[in-house]
Amino acid sequence: MINHLSIKNFAIIEDSQVDFEEGLNIITGETGAGKSMVIEAVSLALGSRADSSTIRTGETKAIVQLLGELNGEEILISREVSSSGKNICKINGEIVTLANLNQVANKLADIHGQYDNQSLLNPDYHIILLDKYKSEEIQPAKEVVLELFTKFAKTKSKLISLLSQEKNNLRKADFYKFELSEIDKAHLILGEDIDLQDKISVLENSEKIFENVGRASSIISGNESSLIEALGMVSSSLREISPYSTNFSRLSSRLEDIYYEMQDISRELESLREDNTFSPQELDNAILRLDTIDSLKKKYGNSIEDILEYRDKISVELNTIENFDEEKIKLEKELLRDRDTLKAACEILTNIRKEIALELQEKIQQELLDLNFPNSKIEISITPLSLPTENGMDNVEILISTNKGEPLKPLQKVASGGEMSRIMLAFKSIISSYDMIPTLIFDEIDNGISGITASIVGQKLKEISKEHQILCITHLPQIAACGDYNYRIEKHSDEEKTYTDVVKLNHNEKIHEIARLLGGANITETTLKSAEELIKNS
Repeated sequence: MINHLSIKNFAIIEDSQVDFEEGLNIITGETGAGKSMVIEAVSLALGSRADSSTIRTGETKAIVQLLGELNGEEILISREVSSSGKNICKINGEIVTLANLNQVANKLADIHGQYDNQSLLNPDYHIILLDKYKSEEIQPAKEVVLELFTKFAKTKSKLISLLSQEKNNLRKADFYKFELSEIDKAHLILGEDIDLQDKISVLENSEKIFENVGRASSIISGNESSLIEALGMVSSSLREISPYSTNFSRLSSRLEDIYYEMQDISRELESLREDNTFSPQELDNAILRLDTIDSLKKKYGNSIEDILEYRDKISVELNTIENFDEEKIKLEKELLRDRDTLKAACEILTNIRKEIALELQEKIQQELLDLNFPNSKIEISITPLSLPTENGMDNVEILISTNKGEPLKPLQKVASGGEMSRIMLAFKSIISSYDMIPTLIFDEIDNGISGITASIVGQKLKEISKEHQILCITHLPQIAACGDYNYRIEKHSDEEKTYTDVVKLNHNEKIHEIARLLGGANITETTLKSAEELIKNS
């Protein structure tokens, strides 16, 4: 509940402090005194849109603080709006986002104003009202529907995407087949291009290579004065004297290693010379092969590895295209299954709604009788939608007849302003028992009503206040008389400014305020007695 409200520099309110109590808190005041400013201040604290135009003239910021109790714990909400447009929200002294503030505020209080009456005329709002009633039964079924609708929408999106590609599939398939054929015909081998470059280099320089290899081979081992012969003689000489010194032994060993290495080199040179037979055809073939690989690189990648990776990629895509019909049939079957499962879940949700609608219908009917609709008849109509939605397949609309013999019609075609206020009050009376919101705030709930009906509305508010704290602005004495606690908005001016205060009334002050509502500025003994009688009867 809301225990205390502090308003500073908000509109024409300079500094006002007010304590609210459990039960029915009634706020009255002269027209233009600023009654709605109090509710707007509460609304600001509860997370409504901040507007720097609400800052009191001549001031730089407005501050609204609300002290309340939620789930047994004290909570302090603070909202500060500056003329620069800066907006600060705090909960228990800590700065929070507006979204965080709304989450908490929605659990603390519910504000009803003229907008709610208008929203009740919108059939799209009726399903929200129905689902609020016994939401613990409806919500699990709604969550199942939402989950299945999401899956259905995803499958449908996949199928639409697949079908949108159908026209381009044949062209792409032919193109992919050509590319695959071109790559596969090349029979590429990783590293082949490097080997070809070496081979071409050798073949292009084979004459020079043959000549130099032959010369080197001849020097090493070609005659009696060859390098190997000389090394053999030196090695033999050192071997004979190696026993006399470790130095000679070490040098002899090194020379033997060189001797044997030179023999190996000689054999390899001889082998290369024998193998290095120049073939123009072989050179042409190697150059042609490398040109083929380079051509594929220009089209499909910078290396043979890149070309083969691209080949694997288009092979997968070609497989998808070639299996288009199969994939299409698969998705169509999946979509049908998802749709049937979704419709079954929607049907379960519909049945729950219909059962709850009958119960809610009866309760609203009784509330309307209590609110002076003796000949009214109401029906919560639930008709099927053509397609499933994330909220089921139900079109919910409240139909009403307020006079005997009149057919049921949509609210917007039947109800007057005063009737709408009472119909909304009937909904609030029922739904508030289930949403567990501790404080209900009514701004001008008495719009369009008077006389006996006003007294009945007052009694209904009194009844609801047994389970919820109620803050209600009214201009009707019949409703004001029902208040457990009454407050008057007073406006006064000095030579420079206008001020508005919220004053809590004692019993005698309450009588005079209701007498003012009954008789205007001219309060007589008769109006005072009428006010006392009205309070007593309430």
